[in-house]
Amino acid sequence: MSDLVIRPTTKFIRIGYWTVFVLCCLAVGVYVNSFSDQPAWLLVLPALLFLIPIRAHLRQHFTKITIGGDKLRYEVGILSKTTRMDQISKIQDVRVDQTVSQRMMHIGDLSMETAGETSRLAIPNIDDPQQVAEDITAAAQGQSMKRKPQARDGL
Repeated sequence: MSDLVIRPTTKFIRIGYWTVFVLCCLAVGVYVNSFSDQPAWLLVLPALLFLIPIRAHLRQHFTKITIGGDKLRYEVGILSKTTRMDQISKIQDVRVDQTVSQRMMHIGDLSMETAGETSRLAIPNIDDPQQVAEDITAAAQGQSMKRKPQARDGL
C-alpha cells in the first residue's frame, strides 16, 4: 500500500497570486498613464508584493502529514524542520473545524490527538477534510481506507 500524503490546500495561495497579479497590472497602468516621467525601476515595487504569496506557498509546500503502514509522520519547516512520528493506532481523536468561508470552498482544519501526548497535531486548510478524517480514523482502527491513497494538496 502506498503512503497517504496530506498537505494544506493551494486555493488561498492561488487567490493571492491572482490578486497580486491584478494589483501589478493596475500599478503598471497607473504608471504609464500618470507617472511615465518617473524612473522605470519604480515598477519593481509592486512586483515585490509577490513575496507574500510566495512565502505562503513555501510554507504550504513544507507542511505535510504522511500516513504509511502503522506510522503517522507530521513534518513542518523550510530551513529548520520539525518531525513528529506517532503510531497510527494511538490516534484517539480526529477533529475537523471549518469556518463559513472554508465550508464554501470545501476545506477545513484537521487536528488529531494521540494517546500519551499532551499536544494536538494540527494542519490547516485541508481539501475534503471529512473524508481525510474518516481515512485517518479507519487507518487507526486497522481498517483499509475507502479510497486509493494519493497525494492531497489541493492542486
